[in-house]
Amino acid sequence: MENVQTLLTVVVIALTVLLIIIGFQIFLVIQDLRRIMKRVNALLEDSILGGGLIRPDKLTGILELFRRKKNIHTHGEGEQPLN
Repeated sequence: MENVQTLLTVVVIALTVLLIIIGFQIFLVIQDLRRIMKRVNALLEDSILGGGLIRPDKLTGILELFRRKKNIHTHGEGEQPLN
């Protein structure tokens, strides 16, 4: 019975250490994603509001495409594939 308790204790300790390491890695990934989202947000604000790379009329056209849920693959369904 002592061997089973020792084995169970070792397994519990190993799993606890593994979960702590995984939790720390997930925390770092979430922190990195937060940093990336801040940079993307700043880039979009500068480009749209500053009259830079992206014009609002083109952006609204892209948003309208997603809003209507058009599928790019439906264009040209009647065409035959080239052999």
